[in-house]
Amino acid sequence: MKAMILKSFGGPESFELRDVPKPVPGAGQVLVRVHATSINPLDYQVRRGDYVDLVPLPAITGHDVSGVVEEVGPGVTSFAPGDEVWYTPQIFDGPGSYAEYHVAAEGIIGRKPQSLSHLEAASLTLVGGTVWEALTVRAALRVGESILIHGGAGGVGHVAIQVAKAIGARVFTTVREANFEFARSLGADVLIDYEKEDYVDAIMRETGGHGVDVVFDTIGGNTLTRSPDVLAQLGRLVSIVDIAQPQNLVQAWGKNASYHFVFTRQNRGKLDELSALVERGQLRPHVGAVYSLADIGLAHARLESPNNGLQGKIAIAVEPSLIS
Repeated sequence: MKAMILKSFGGPESFELRDVPKPVPGAGQVLVRVHATSINPLDYQVRRGDYVDLVPLPAITGHDVSGVVEEVGPGVTSFAPGDEVWYTPQIFDGPGSYAEYHVAAEGIIGRKPQSLSHLEAASLTLVGGTVWEALTVRAALRVGESILIHGGAGGVGHVAIQVAKAIGARVFTTVREANFEFARSLGADVLIDYEKEDYVDAIMRETGGHGVDVVFDTIGGNTLTRSPDVLAQLGRLVSIVDIAQPQNLVQAWGKNASYHFVFTRQNRGKLDELSALVERGQLRPHVGAVYSLADIGLAHARLESPNNGLQGKIAIAVEPSLIS
């Protein structure tokens, strides 16, 4: 099979397309013909060497799969050849999704929503699972509450807006003015152009000084440092970003705030919850660009570029027929 191999840590040129043996499913495993995958910040973090101790080289990386079951191993009862499936491979535990075939444990695989294409489904597994855990499990966001979602036009943010609206929350989001229409179409209630206005001032004005119940941080750095300033009493902040430097959280202490840091875990349950939202018309991933398996390096370079003009996710068509 063809696979994109990470041969060394470094820039987008560190990948090489190679022929490698097709994997064989063991007991409790499913072999999937990968039709599509996608690009996440985690992917370029792995590539550049942020997790060097967890990724032995050479490696097949990648964290999203949408495809069709090719073969099942002994003991598998939930799937059969020909089933359309989607999932996130176990992170830091074996080969990833930048390949024509992938083997995964039966328990982390879900049935792909019929209304999604493979490109769309592959754009939702990792970010969708992350958002679901962040908002429903960690933040316990409830109907009628308010939430600030940083980076609402991005791969994670655009999904978070939709999930928060499905829960019944009032959604504030920071986006560039050029992305106002896109964020509004997702259901955002209050749009803040962070390039032209301080989001803390905007939130306090819009809430009458009360603040928001939940902040969902997809940016990190100074954004994480200042987010306590917009939290209401007993507010919750959930971040999916590594803390690269110490943070002064005295404002959070004064508000009895709780903090949660999410590194998503793989299971079928989250996929089934996302699938239900999709089929009810409350959630749809947006594919902002499509690249081929051979052009994964170019896709990485684009996602890493500031002001890349992307809305939503970059999808990778592993099956050539998916490239229009």
